[in-house]
Amino acid sequence: MTRTGFVHQALCYGSDDEFLEGTLEFARDGLAAGDAVLAVVKNHNIALLEQALGSRSGDVQFVDADDWYGYPSRTLGQYHAYCADHGGDRRVRVIGEPVWAGRTDFEAREWMRYESLLNVAFAHSAHWILCPYDTRTLPADVLRTATRTHPELALGARISAPSGRYADPADFYAECDAALPADPLPEGCDDCDDIRFARGRSAAVRGALAAYARRSGMPEQRTHDMVAAVHEVLVNAVRFGGGGGVLRLRRDPDYVICEVADGGARNWAMPARFPGHLPPDARAVGGHGMWVVRQLSDLVAEDLGPTGSTVRMYFRRPGEFIRPPAV
Repeated sequence: MTRTGFVHQALCYGSDDEFLEGTLEFARDGLAAGDAVLAVVKNHNIALLEQALGSRSGDVQFVDADDWYGYPSRTLGQYHAYCADHGGDRRVRVIGEPVWAGRTDFEAREWMRYESLLNVAFAHSAHWILCPYDTRTLPADVLRTATRTHPELALGARISAPSGRYADPADFYAECDAALPADPLPEGCDDCDDIRFARGRSAAVRGALAAYARRSGMPEQRTHDMVAAVHEVLVNAVRFGGGGGVLRLRRDPDYVICEVADGGARNWAMPARFPGHLPPDARAVGGHGMWVVRQLSDLVAEDLGPTGSTVRMYFRRPGEFIRPPAV
């Protein structure tokens, strides 16, 4: 089956047979057309597809979903890099099965946002992304949201239909923002640190931030990433947010959280849509900052406005993350 333009479909399946019915011909059609075919799925589904494809399985690149779907912005960056390396003048077909088990509500919401943003990120490409959703294990709200973040639903081998519940990505993005807690950071805790900053104070703030990261047990490389990401946001706050603000540092069992808040400025300019989620034009003079911040951070939440902006960056604390079993 061939199509033109970007295609993004959700495939809800309830058995191994339904998974294969929806994905096998998708992969075979792609190989027959000369497309690059990437399957990022659960290990069990890798085995199913490899066996069903037989000798052609070597032409498909398989990746364990747990190794790929770490954090939404970096996963989006990985897909962009893959399509740049393997696409060129041909289509890339992706069977992409996000990992939902073990996510907090906040994390799951950000993955839903990611699914919606794919429609913007690849809108001008000819790539085709098919996203399997296992109805045996996934919560009802995840399955419902799949119909809002995918323009089409795959209904079996080479059969699809428009999703009647598809939401415009800008509207869905606003819903995700509205679901964020207004101010989740505790005040006055023993391990809190609030640091005022202004022009000319960035070196001292970076030093204090690095010390806080090390006290929180962050590895050295992640400490460097954290300092670089926060510094980028601080520079923006100084340049566009009135010349200064406050860096609030907190930690919970999962994350070190760095929040940069400024008081706004008269010359504040409306930010680009989906700030930092879409890769900037490499030739562009500006517009790279928030993309870099999202690539260095694990999660980012932002509230940007003329009377003040807040950017909250999350960095997962070290320790073996044990993903709970699927429900």
